[in-house]
Amino acid sequence: MQDDLLAGWESPHAQPQAGVGGRDPLSPLSELPHPIIRKALESFGDDPECDNYVGRIKSSTRLVLFEIKSGQWRGGVWIDPETGVFWLIAAGLAKGGHKDHDDFYERVKRADQSGEIDRWLPTDDDRRQLKRETAARMLTDWELNLQRVVLEALRTVAEGGTTAFALPHPADPAKRFGECTLTVAQVHEPDFEYEETVVEIDLANEFCGSNLGWQATIRVLISISPPETSWDRFGDSYSTISELKSHFLRVDELQAITDRGQVAQSDPNDMAHYTHKNNLALSSVEGLGVRSMCGIYFVPYQDHESRPKCPVCEERYLKLPT
Repeated sequence: MQDDLLAGWESPHAQPQAGVGGRDPLSPLSELPHPIIRKALESFGDDPECDNYVGRIKSSTRLVLFEIKSGQWRGGVWIDPETGVFWLIAAGLAKGGHKDHDDFYERVKRADQSGEIDRWLPTDDDRRQLKRETAARMLTDWELNLQRVVLEALRTVAEGGTTAFALPHPADPAKRFGECTLTVAQVHEPDFEYEETVVEIDLANEFCGSNLGWQATIRVLISISPPETSWDRFGDSYSTISELKSHFLRVDELQAITDRGQVAQSDPNDMAHYTHKNNLALSSVEGLGVRSMCGIYFVPYQDHESRPKCPVCEERYLKLPT
């Protein structure tokens, strides 16, 4: 048996999860390019009448193992009678006309006769890991749902305007989680044209100040503008400025990311920015954000000499009269 293929899942809508070979321990096992794992997903689902497996593995008398095939690969799926969770607990290759010592069926037969097959069952650690992975998957699904809602709202106001939308509840669609108002305004000044974006978030009382509430806020902001340092906060209102028409580009980017089933990633500040020297001393001591010449807010506490210069800041700095 290959222990790193041990996985459990509840249905095709709950993908098997596991940590393998240095991967993120909460990343979906279904992302692994392994044929027997894919076959396991395809073979069992919510409706037993639609299950597509070969049959029972006859050499397994201690456990009811259902056989799946993919090319030369073979797998054994055990269904937990208490929870209904499907577990892929054995996998291997069919070879040597089923007489080879390492043939999948021969290994199952030996394990059944010796009692070793009982040790193939998921342990308490496996079950706890599955719960953690399932929770992580549910959280990712919720963030993706949030991202889709923000995408449609941003598409509505990409040229300017205001729209309001409900933030989906992570567990119960009928319950209130919060509301968001998104405003995009185009500003035309003699020497500077830009878009100002304002996000106002009103969370239900039970989520105010919670990790889940903050995670939803971050997901909304990252979906609109990924740079972490671009947002200015005042209470529950967040604002940022960007180049004209930038939201059109962001809608296309966010659509492509969402279509791939991925959540947008934040863009940490990794450059040195220019700001007025009078802002630096107090901000560095108290950890306050200051506005840079390129328009973003940042906290000047890192060694700027080791970081690349912001090209926008440098361009505007060089244009200043000497």
